[in-house]
Amino acid sequence: MNVRAATRDDLAAVAELFGSVEEAINGRPTRLDAVAVDGWLQTIAFETNTWLFEDAGRLVAGAFAQAFGVRGNCAGAVRPSAWGRGLGTQLLELMEERLVADGAERTHSWSVAGDARADDLFRGRGYREVRRFWEMAIDFEDAIPEPAVRVEPFADGDAEAFHAALEESFADHWENDPEPFDEWWTRQRKRANFDTSLWFAIRDGGEIAGVARCEARPPVGWVGSLGVRSAWRGRGYGRALLQHSFREFRRRGMTSAGLGVDAANATGATYLYESVGMHVDSENVVWEKVLA
Repeated sequence: MNVRAATRDDLAAVAELFGSVEEAINGRPTRLDAVAVDGWLQTIAFETNTWLFEDAGRLVAGAFAQAFGVRGNCAGAVRPSAWGRGLGTQLLELMEERLVADGAERTHSWSVAGDARADDLFRGRGYREVRRFWEMAIDFEDAIPEPAVRVEPFADGDAEAFHAALEESFADHWENDPEPFDEWWTRQRKRANFDTSLWFAIRDGGEIAGVARCEARPPVGWVGSLGVRSAWRGRGYGRALLQHSFREFRRRGMTSAGLGVDAANATGATYLYESVGMHVDSENVVWEKVLA
């Protein structure tokens, strides 16, 4: 077994590896692609915090880990054909050791809901389930209503106000970590599919009240972040941003759209997404362990 660090040339292979687990558990093709994995690993130290296991030249397992202050974030996958060989345990040991060295006192990892092997592995190593996240999707089969509220494109000079609107919108979300504007803007511009023509805003007077940061992942459109500031909630702004985004995705030839959401979201986002025709496409379990 060859173990090495990942590189950015491996993003598609890592997506295929993690996707193989989703397909085995859910029984249908995954939407996961290299663009999504690029987002996961955007700020990671590849040489020290990623691991790929190759058997006879084939990628059979992989993992990554990153510390954000005292909280770690990590994930691993073992190809279904390699289940039962102890690779999952090896991945967790590597990730936990690295996170402790990087100063993390606790960590989160995740599994595909319904993966009984992963459930047993996490519980056996002292993890507990703390949250569930959904990936929701919509296929553009029916007409998409025109928004009842005016939605405008991102404009030059909007970046700081756009970021501030997102920060305020997500301030009360579970495990939210505020991010300084300069770091956020630098990270956005490094995205492989960075395109502000898919960023939208609703304005009230001179203020940005709500925003949607979308991405193209052909043939899928992806709503990366959607937020409405607290003073403007209850006015249909979230619905308008979604409808505008969906219409633009469809205009550009995309056949569906997706987004990720905390299943226990306190703002009622899941109800909003269902009301515009989205459905739960997949579910992930978040596990937590105290490391120190």
